[in-house]
Amino acid sequence: MRAESSRCCASRSWILVSLAAILCGAARAEEKTPDALPMAPGPFRPTMESLKQYKYPAWFRDAKLALYAHWGPQCVPMMGDWYARNMYIQGHPQYKHHLENYGHPSTSGYKDIIPLWKAEKWDPDRLMALYKRAGARYFVSMGCHHDNFCLWNSKLHKWNAVNMGPKRDVVGEWQRAAKKYGLPFGVSEHLGASFNWFQVSHKADKTGPLAGVPYDGANPLFEDLYHFPGDPQDKAWYTANRRFQRIWYDRVKELVDAYQPDLLFTDGPVPFNNEVGLSLIAHYYNADAARHGGNVNVVYNCKQPSEGRWVEDIERGGREAINPEPWQSDTSVADWFYDKNWKYRKARWILRRLVEVVSKNGSMLLNIVQRPDGSLDAEVEQILEEMARWTAVHGEAIYGTRPWLIYGEGPAKNIHGAFKEDVAYTAADIRFTTKDDTLYAIALDWPANDQIVVHSLAIPAGKITGVSLLGYAGKLDWRQTSAGLVVKVPVQKVCEYTCALKIHGVDLKPAH
Repeated sequence: MRAESSRCCASRSWILVSLAAILCGAARAEEKTPDALPMAPGPFRPTMESLKQYKYPAWFRDAKLALYAHWGPQCVPMMGDWYARNMYIQGHPQYKHHLENYGHPSTSGYKDIIPLWKAEKWDPDRLMALYKRAGARYFVSMGCHHDNFCLWNSKLHKWNAVNMGPKRDVVGEWQRAAKKYGLPFGVSEHLGASFNWFQVSHKADKTGPLAGVPYDGANPLFEDLYHFPGDPQDKAWYTANRRFQRIWYDRVKELVDAYQPDLLFTDGPVPFNNEVGLSLIAHYYNADAARHGGNVNVVYNCKQPSEGRWVEDIERGGREAINPEPWQSDTSVADWFYDKNWKYRKARWILRRLVEVVSKNGSMLLNIVQRPDGSLDAEVEQILEEMARWTAVHGEAIYGTRPWLIYGEGPAKNIHGAFKEDVAYTAADIRFTTKDDTLYAIALDWPANDQIVVHSLAIPAGKITGVSLLGYAGKLDWRQTSAGLVVKVPVQKVCEYTCALKIHGVDLKPAH
């Protein structure tokens, strides 16, 4: 009886706190957000038409491969992505893990995970050297995930990595390392979705001994982390609440103004589908133009078709055909945050996907999963080593290239869209890239019969004058026939993953 009485008292206490928070939040939600958003002056205005002035910088078009640190406090439990949200969903495996290892989320919530993220073995200089050697031509740091925890030295938000957790400017240190190794530097912001994403922290168990006792997100003392209570009907990826939208604008503007990143990645379409999101893009472009004599040298990246306004990103996916504008595919060697149960992708898979994406005018943003202490698993270090060996030989067919008239040939069929990246490639699947007067034909496996036939280069595709094999110093036997370019390759494999031909010719056009 005493336990039941205690539970009821706790429940009544939390209900009163929660009710007060809701009333307070509702009152604040009615406050009018100033319409004027501070923006750098310049040619770009917050309209879709104005943003069409944008021109893609050469550095991005040439880079093709970036490595990404999707890293933060949510890696502490080593249970994968979206932990800060799922730990508040009764019955979810991450909720169960939290209950068993940290306590009930009414008292031991995500706020109590943050101090456990120490990053005690994180060495950004060493990692950046590895990443550049592995083939990265730009680098992206997490800025703020949906957990509303900033990895930069924010003056607007106390829940940041300088004040708490590792007590280090994660964004700043990554940026210094990237600059040291000559890599353009980007940051990702996932804050736009946070306001609705984190509302589950205000709820409570529906069953069990603590049913009805609000989680710690309902406590007004932690409102600056978990957000104030939103409209229960506001459930979309992006909130309709104008006050939330202004918080997003001010925080992301602080990030781009303080660090001036070469790339800003948004995890979603243009935030809020209104002038708030468009104003941030215009401000970002204008501020950079002012620093570069009127030329915009930065990239804004989001998950929305661009028509030339920004770089579209497709999460864990790709395209059926060549895209007229440069685009990006973001993917990971495993889950987005460290998951001790997740199996890593193989270097073979990563490098084939890179060739696939580049052949269609894209770039790959590859997340390298870090442990909570900032180190890499030995398997990840091995993946980076394999990538380094491959790019040292095959990089000329990737970096600085452009698509050919067709992306490739072969039986593998790629479906346009997100979360469609698992394709079974064979040596018959060939992808093309070009640079200057050179055509590269890259088979996505080593041919079993020591022969490649490139059907797209059959007579009358133009006159081929020379064929060589990347990574092989000897001469090749080849002939151009009505069936295709037939090339005899060495019995000894040059590469376990691909077979890349370097082709010179006159007036080369696809025969089919």
